Amino acid sequence: MSMLHSVETNLEELQKNIREVCENIDRSPAEIKIIAVTKYVSNDRAEEAVLSGVKHLGENRDDGLLKKWELLSDKAIWHFIGTLQTKKVKKIIDKVDYIHSLDRESLAEEIHKRSDKPVKCFIQVNISGEDSKHGLSKEKVMGFVYMLENHSRIQVVGLMTMAPHTEDETVIRQCFRELKSLQVQIQHLNLPYAPCKELSMGMSNDYRIAIEEGATFIRIGSALVGNEQ
Repeated sequence: MSMLHSVETNLEELQKNIREVCENIDRSPAEIKIIAVTKYVSNDRAEEAVLSGVKHLGENRDDGLLKKWELLSDKAIWHFIGTLQTKKVKKIIDKVDYIHSLDRESLAEEIHKRSDKPVKCFIQVNISGEDSKHGLSKEKVMGFVYMLENHSRIQVVGLMTMAPHTEDETVIRQCFRELKSLQVQIQHLNLPYAPCKELSMGMSNDYRIAIEEGATFIRIGSALVGNEQ
């Protein structure tokens, strides 16, 4: 079993890699926000991440988020990045700053109903069309955006996707490029409730490509906090 490096060491390496990528494509590293995905690690490891300077924490289950939130509530910006069951919305809605998995009208209705303030949401798009992935097909995104006009407490801050798990960089790049194209289309609509300035894409294995294709939030688990399980 490989030794678990400190989060601080991993963060320095990650930031160095981000700087290198940004230098090559003339982007500012300040445009890239790192979300530490803490779903497979302990509360202590999540706390270590925050103490190391990580500002954004991402959880994909309501119980995992609630446990870490109790410990670190005001010390982090909270992202719910997993599939969100409608019945679980009320448990997390006043704890999260961003929801990355808005993909159906019933979920939008529940978020709107349960929140007393605007909620920053990413529409999850299944660009690759894989059965194993959640999210809207790219053909349905524009109609979904228009539908959200009736849900005044939802602010579409951006789009989210997961690339196929493959070694083929061309496939990964095409996935991210298509999400960027959709984002630009939505921005051109100039809808006050859907500024859509953010792109949540890229994980430990493909974040460099994601940054090259316009990611503003990258979701990093194993390369940052490791996997303790």
